[in-house]
Amino acid sequence: MVRASLLEQLREDLGFRRITQGIGRLEQLRPAIETMEPVPGAGVLAGLVAQWVDAGFDCPALLARILERFPAAIRPTLPLVDYLHLRMVEGVVAMSEEDYGRASAHFLLVQSFDAEIDDRELQAIANFWIGRCHRKTGQYDSALDYTERAENLAVQLGYLPMAAIMQATMSWLAFQRGKLDDAVAILLRAEEALNRTDDFLHRGNIQSAYGRIARRQGRYERAEQYFERAIEEYRSAGGEPLQLARALQNLAFVRRLLALDAHKELDRLAASRRGGREGAPDRTDLAHEHRLGIDAMRARSRDHLHEAMEIYVHRGNHRGMAGVHINRGFLYLDAGDLERAALEAAEAFAHGKEKSDHIVMARARILQSIVENAAIEEQVGDASLHREAAESFARDAVANAGRTQNRRLLARAYVWLGISCSAAPAHDLAEARRCYEEAMTLLQPDASGRQYVWDDLETLRARVVENLPVDPLLRAWSAGVVEDKSFQQMTEEFARIVIPKVWEREGRKVSRVAEKLSISPKKVRRILQLAGVGNTRPLTRPPFQPTL
Repeated sequence: MVRASLLEQLREDLGFRRITQGIGRLEQLRPAIETMEPVPGAGVLAGLVAQWVDAGFDCPALLARILERFPAAIRPTLPLVDYLHLRMVEGVVAMSEEDYGRASAHFLLVQSFDAEIDDRELQAIANFWIGRCHRKTGQYDSALDYTERAENLAVQLGYLPMAAIMQATMSWLAFQRGKLDDAVAILLRAEEALNRTDDFLHRGNIQSAYGRIARRQGRYERAEQYFERAIEEYRSAGGEPLQLARALQNLAFVRRLLALDAHKELDRLAASRRGGREGAPDRTDLAHEHRLGIDAMRARSRDHLHEAMEIYVHRGNHRGMAGVHINRGFLYLDAGDLERAALEAAEAFAHGKEKSDHIVMARARILQSIVENAAIEEQVGDASLHREAAESFARDAVANAGRTQNRRLLARAYVWLGISCSAAPAHDLAEARRCYEEAMTLLQPDASGRQYVWDDLETLRARVVENLPVDPLLRAWSAGVVEDKSFQQMTEEFARIVIPKVWEREGRKVSRVAEKLSISPKKVRRILQLAGVGNTRPLTRPPFQPTL
């Protein structure tokens, strides 16, 4: 059997993220690992191998082979610590199969023996992996609780690089709550600890996290650079990890957004030519250059998605495959190919349904609703049928997103439900207005990230706020017709009518409105946000931008 001192070395290599050294030890032990017998101490080795597989050694198939050597009839005869490590192995295999409920059950059992087994490293990893399972299913509050517990245990052990991995997850959870400054601050600590290691997978995760934050802020060029750096780190780790596929997918997505921005610039050039005077400079060459740039960005996006799909298929990762289908669907949508966009969205939904993945199902349904709305705009087929389908898909998206704590996903589902309800031929502006208000409430904590979700919200706002029948409403109130509204509701509705008008007349100065109406600036900003007008974000210090 493997010496206890060697097991301790493998633990410390994990704790201090000495990846190359640890994998070298494991390669020397490979014959013993492949022929492992169910004897005392073997379960601990199996559990450490599971942690190393998570760190980049071999693949989950190795763990499945190890488990075959520990049949259920033998396990009750093993020492408790061996049994618990075997449950950790089973949990990692379940995570690789995207069965996060089953995986979490294994890890929770291990955690329940905290008082009986004095093994803080085992407990740190168990808590961390429980947190990962909850994060994957969109249960962010409990994910944070378990991850913080894991980080505390890692710090107590003196494993600061291991704690940095937990901190990266804590940063991601802060990011999901729209706390971008907090997310960056946590990432900085994690990056400082991991940059002194050769843990290229988690170093890549840090760069990828910076990329997502930059993308949320609308800084697409900076996001592109971060994702490229993440890919370099992942390739340094060797093999084809799922993290590499995810970064490729993120890079494809941000390049699609850059292409959309370039297309808007092309439209502006075309408009300026149409409205130009005789003798104005000919911008035909510049427009041609823009078109070539757009085509190149979209081609690169397709290449990234193709490489990502190959990795996801090889690893059997359904969420990843669904993500590629969704991104391809948007590329087809941008090109005007609604039929292929719809097929990609349907494929994505099938992957999500197979794994009961509510996040994937919501994202796929949103895309399907967007495609149906595009068909209405382009007058393709029966508008009534497309509107009915768009609303149905959007309602399903709201239902699925509502089963998670992903506020932005739920907000986006509400936005497209509102857009669908306000579409021709049946304009349900009351329901669309309700959806707009739900989305605004969900997005308010995340106001620092005004990008593509806010663009969609602007589309909805234009339909339901600018067309608000102000005069009839005021006339109805003056006649005593208040329907079933409370006085507080009427007050809020009146504020949404009046305050944006006063804000315009006062030079768009919140302080002037607050002084004129004798209310707090905070309330003025809240009403303006609900009305969807102006740049009403609270002033905060600029987020830290790490040097590239």
